[in-house]
Amino acid sequence: MRKWYGVSLFIATLSIFIAIALVGSTQAADRPVLRVGTDATFPPFEFVNEKGQYVGFDMDLIRLIGAELGMDVRIVNTSFDGLIPGLMANQFDCIIAGMTVTDERAKSVAFSTPYFNAGQVIVVRTNDQSIHGVGDLKGKVVTTQIGTTGQLVVDKMTGLKEHRVFNTVPEAVQEVLQGRADAAVIDLPVAADFLRSQPGKFKIVGKPFTNEVYAIAVRKDNPALLAKINQALKQIEASGKFDALYKEWIMQ
Repeated sequence: MRKWYGVSLFIATLSIFIAIALVGSTQAADRPVLRVGTDATFPPFEFVNEKGQYVGFDMDLIRLIGAELGMDVRIVNTSFDGLIPGLMANQFDCIIAGMTVTDERAKSVAFSTPYFNAGQVIVVRTNDQSIHGVGDLKGKVVTTQIGTTGQLVVDKMTGLKEHRVFNTVPEAVQEVLQGRADAAVIDLPVAADFLRSQPGKFKIVGKPFTNEVYAIAVRKDNPALLAKINQALKQIEASGKFDALYKEWIMQ
């Protein structure tokens, strides 16, 4: 009799576990999905790591937003020039891809509150204590990459000892490393990625001193999602999670 009671109890218990598992799987299946378009070729914002995972500042940020919204995030990797057409064709719900807010793009999509200023920054040697901002560049040798916003900005500066222009960012920064120049002016995303690839040699001083903001794009016919994303961004910033991402991916 005890044997059959034990078997019955086992079967009943197993049935309960199966029922719970089925409920859990149903709930997971019912969880809304946020389809996110990106171009995962722009470190440190979005790229594919050695494990084939989508990682970077933007990838972590959109997952935090998904968590705030109670949604699972599904990344859709697309070439950059196909992102806005893909959004308009409902292939995804939003775009996060280091996308600069421009008047031309704003004609087609609605942008969230800007979450990042990718403007020009100053890069110096790690042990340099003489430069803390733009005002300290007077009397210094400054390098930039040809044809960039950085070149245009530095061309307008007065009081520099010299402005040297190079074909590539590595060449401009190498001048600083070798002590032949005091600072390089380049945009923040490029500077952050360069510093990640050569840790301990350089540092970014101050904050961006020009404005080139990134934002999340949604379709104009989806104002409800835009409002939710803006609210999530506000909560993430207030919680300190945004600052943690910034320190991890940008200002290491």
